[in-house]
Amino acid sequence: MRKASFSFLFIFYVAISAVAQSSNAVRITDEVMVKDSSGAVYAASVWRSLLATGKYSLRPFVLNNKDSGFLLVHLSEEEQAKRLGNLPRPRESPFFTTGKKPLSFSGKDLHGNKYKLKDLEGKVVVLSFWFVACNPCRMEIPELNKLADEYKDSSKVVFLAVALDPTYEVEKFLEKIPFHYNIISDGRYISSLYRITGYPTHAVIDKTGKVIFHATGYGVATLPWLRKTIAGALL
Repeated sequence: MRKASFSFLFIFYVAISAVAQSSNAVRITDEVMVKDSSGAVYAASVWRSLLATGKYSLRPFVLNNKDSGFLLVHLSEEEQAKRLGNLPRPRESPFFTTGKKPLSFSGKDLHGNKYKLKDLEGKVVVLSFWFVACNPCRMEIPELNKLADEYKDSSKVVFLAVALDPTYEVEKFLEKIPFHYNIISDGRYISSLYRITGYPTHAVIDKTGKVIFHATGYGVATLPWLRKTIAGALL
């Protein structure tokens, strides 16, 4: 159910470009050695996940013309900001149409607050569709929390996370991993309204009720573009 993200591929393009500048270039495959400055070697699943956060970079190394691979480097905040600022807009999802109003839905969050999408016009609405067992969904929650916290004192932005799971499963999950959006559980009926089949899926709806951003899958460009889109919609 997880879909490839253009922004994730962009990271590898950057890494491959750097390697191509070396006369001792090697391909970035799961078999390539990736280690950090301490010499610890990382499994492909680990270093790929770290790269997807946008906080790390791969730099090629060659030792004695034999031991070659990539060094996993943690980027400074300045380097991260520069990289994120240059990331291309994520590919649009097939579930929403930019510039059009989506179908309205009604739902109640875990605190009993009721929401009707069409009644939220005049506010910027940020939607996230997810489910408890979705690993990409789990991976992005810490960054989504930071985004939601930036607007926690604003009445102009509404964050809604539609979970497919029943309430008791969502509440059990939140005991270990807090999610700072307003969470609507048992949301399969809402997800099916938009025929969503890929998770996580995000959408931003402007004050006029029209979709201005939407993307599916975990990618390092999603959060910067969510942040950028929300800020622009508030102007």
